[in-house]
Amino acid sequence: MVRLEELAFDNRTVRELPIDPIQDNYVRTVPNACFSKVAPTPVRNPQLVSFSKQAIRLLGLDENEASRPEFAEYFAGNKILPGSEPHAHCYCGHQFGSFAGQLGDGAAIYLGEVVNPSGERWEMQLKGAGLTPYSRAGDGRKVLRSSIREFLCSEAMHFLGVPTTRAGCIVTSDSRVDRDIMYSGNVIQERCSVVLRIAPTFLRFGSFEVVKERDDETRRAGSSSGNLQHLAKLLDYSVQSFFPKIHEAQSSREDRCVAMFGEIVESTAELAAHWQCVGFCHGVLNTDNMSILGLTLDYGPYGFLEMYDPDHVPNSSDHDGRYAFARQPQICRWNLSKLAEILSSLAPEERLEEQLARYDDLFRDRYLGKMRRKLGLVSPTAASPSDAALVDALLDTMQDTRADFTASFRALNEVPLGPSVGPADAAVQAVVQRITGNLLHSHKKVLCSLTRQAANSPSPAQLEGLLQLASTNPQLFGSLTGR
Repeated sequence: MVRLEELAFDNRTVRELPIDPIQDNYVRTVPNACFSKVAPTPVRNPQLVSFSKQAIRLLGLDENEASRPEFAEYFAGNKILPGSEPHAHCYCGHQFGSFAGQLGDGAAIYLGEVVNPSGERWEMQLKGAGLTPYSRAGDGRKVLRSSIREFLCSEAMHFLGVPTTRAGCIVTSDSRVDRDIMYSGNVIQERCSVVLRIAPTFLRFGSFEVVKERDDETRRAGSSSGNLQHLAKLLDYSVQSFFPKIHEAQSSREDRCVAMFGEIVESTAELAAHWQCVGFCHGVLNTDNMSILGLTLDYGPYGFLEMYDPDHVPNSSDHDGRYAFARQPQICRWNLSKLAEILSSLAPEERLEEQLARYDDLFRDRYLGKMRRKLGLVSPTAASPSDAALVDALLDTMQDTRADFTASFRALNEVPLGPSVGPADAAVQAVVQRITGNLLHSHKKVLCSLTRQAANSPSPAQLEGLLQLASTNPQLFGSLTGR
């Protein structure tokens, strides 16, 4: 393990991909470049809030380094690590189904890539480190509450076994920014905070969309519209760096393009299956938030299911429910189709479509395999065509009763195994009682929430669940309401 100043930087990304020749930091369209050179904006009195021992070990960094004052200085962006070359990434994307043109890292800054003692390469990025050419109308800052959410969920998802970017630490400060938390006109000042994010790469579908021609619907074009040389360079770099087996096995750019897209289809299907099995709802599945490595990327208005509601939408700005929980797998497929459209300049469309056509079966297989394990159906030889129907029936029942998604599976984990175990077994009855208790707790939470927030409208899902409870189980409803 090494000290901060000994981190082994090898910044291949900014060495090999096109860099914006303009070094002044102002908001602008950046053509024909993947990155713009920009320095983090210092904050006042940076203070370490928390760090992940496991995440910073990926860098080969000694965890005792977190106790040094310089740790907060470096990861707030106040000081630049030796060998670091800060840049902001240029990308485009489809947001809520429409092409938005240039987006880019408006609040995140690439620090560089560290090669750890095991030879693994990890990219470091500061989220909330200040203005960049891609900040648009933003201030380039993040606040403590959103930074804590990203830090906790990044690490939680990793330990749940879900592919994700990692979070090394949170640094807060005495610098302040204005925020209207409830979008009600009640502006408060919050502490500027920064998250150290770690991943093999932060390249995303939107990285390739910079070459998109003018969109017929929005009339917007990519920042490097029509620049196929730029696209080819990005493809070659991505294949060589992150899909080395494809680079070795395929010799032509066309074959490499198709094979890389096939790998992205597989990893995206795997990722979507993970999300659906742990009840994670990303909230803003735009193409610029989709990793080429199948990692959960950009933790914004995400949420986890409590009461099982397939229409759950954690993002208050998603008025049409485009990114609702149950729609995530197909939205991922749609996003893949947008990537295929861009790559069709380098490979025949029909070959890319063949890869995309695999997605639905891949997702179903991965999803069912994970749900079988979640239900304890772990023997490959005992797999049954009825397993899918069993999963569907369970979820339908959870939806009908508004059962807590995670608590229900936790309770089922306590069902004893064995040929002599039946429905009347005491241990099984104890599990039934626990699930019933979870239902009671879930409905109590809704009623308490409605009581506390009488001026606000309950969601349709909440109302539907309570009305169904009142009609199907009036005794339980009466015990909840005191009637």
